[in-house]
Amino acid sequence: MAFDPSSDYPLGANRPDLVRTPGGIALDELELHGAGVETEELRATPETLRLQADVARAGGRAQLADNLVRAAELALLPDETILELYAALRPRRSSSAELGAWAERLDEWGAAVTAAFVREAAQVYAERGLLAA
Repeated sequence: MAFDPSSDYPLGANRPDLVRTPGGIALDELELHGAGVETEELRATPETLRLQADVARAGGRAQLADNLVRAAELALLPDETILELYAALRPRRSSSAELGAWAERLDEWGAAVTAAFVREAAQVYAERGLLAA
């Protein structure tokens, strides 16, 4: 059965067959109260985040969909890297060159949408005087 973003939401209730943990455990096989469930298994996968983006876009929520696409790109990166990027994007924390370097790294990691977001942030920060000196 094909995924229909306009009728398959919420995924956990209507299409649990599409939801898996990062380790590949099917949603209906996941037991939160059982032994052996690692915290990594409780994270959303890039695939699930992309499906949620499709649902948001089908519902006319383009900005939320874009956020979920970026989340899907970043889902496999280490937490420390995400926190470094978050800090770098704070106003007056990074120069244009530093944000450009982040965008290049993101492109190398296959996170093209997030890289474009960082480039756009650098441009807006430059226009508003929010880059680091």
